[in-house]
Amino acid sequence: MLGFTQYPTFQVFLAIFVSMAITMALLPLWIRILRFRQIGQQIRADGPQRHLIKQGTPTMGGVIILGSVLITVLLLSQTSPKDSSPLALPLICGVTLLTGVMGLIDDLSKVAKQRSLGLRPFAKMACLTVISVAFCLIAVNFANVAPTVTIPFVPTIDLGIFTTTLHFGATSFAIPWLYVLFVFLLMAGMSNAVNLTDGLDGLAGGTIMIAMVVMAAIAYRMDQLNTALFAAAVTGACVGFLWFNAHPAGIFMGDTGSLALGVAFAALAVMTKTEIVSLVVGGIFVIEALSVMLQVGYFKLTKKRIFLMAPIHHHFEQKGWSETKVVIRFWIITALFASIGFALFFAQSASSPM
Repeated sequence: MLGFTQYPTFQVFLAIFVSMAITMALLPLWIRILRFRQIGQQIRADGPQRHLIKQGTPTMGGVIILGSVLITVLLLSQTSPKDSSPLALPLICGVTLLTGVMGLIDDLSKVAKQRSLGLRPFAKMACLTVISVAFCLIAVNFANVAPTVTIPFVPTIDLGIFTTTLHFGATSFAIPWLYVLFVFLLMAGMSNAVNLTDGLDGLAGGTIMIAMVVMAAIAYRMDQLNTALFAAAVTGACVGFLWFNAHPAGIFMGDTGSLALGVAFAALAVMTKTEIVSLVVGGIFVIEALSVMLQVGYFKLTKKRIFLMAPIHHHFEQKGWSETKVVIRFWIITALFASIGFALFFAQSASSPM
């Protein structure tokens, strides 16, 4: 592993640099290819009018983000007796890649149909259901992930109380129904939440970058080096992507990136047993998703709107904030949430040594 196996901290920082370098090297060529093939973003007609000028901007930058992350972890990951969860990395990579493929199909569908809507919501949810359920069952049965949920300073909640155990000869296979449902809600919810956040230049990339720094620190603290490398690689890829995605964006990550990165964030939370803490670290994504749910629900009941436009970042645009101001302030809020989340994790882990 390039001779740095004895320096795990250096490996994590190296993953950020390598992934960033790969992303920045590949994106200019990818942008030229997309422009040549006339593959561009379809802008929703009911969105902010100032966004109409973005019509046709190259999309599917998530292909390079995910490719850079996978190349980085292949180069830097290692088999180490110090890694407390050796199956975590292949599991996280697997669900991230599968969701990325789904997102790529969605993006290609938008381009082919020349509209802002790609796959039908039912098709997306069916894919996310299969991916999240398979991930959960493999994690529980083969990666020693306990079907429990830890809430800081509160007794651990056992979601394995309703478990069906199947026996295949000498092998048993557990299906913890409540935990499977919980993981599905977390993964599908976070995937769609990041997707909703991806509405302004640099917003999704910057917020995911900040959140992943904390997830890398959490995984490292838990002696999951390869998991930390993955989170660090995502951080670096987002840094490299932001060079081209900063306003005015030269490329968008598309559903290929946003859906996959949301699932990756949730998968990291499951493998590090920080499912609840992750909701604090990714608080901005939760707020974005809730703003849409509240807007839709309130409108159905009253035919009135709570926000000028949802997701909530568009509300502030409609109030006159510049796109850059919204993005930077949301980055600051994300950093605040991430700091609180890490403080909660650290306080909990300090009181309960691993």
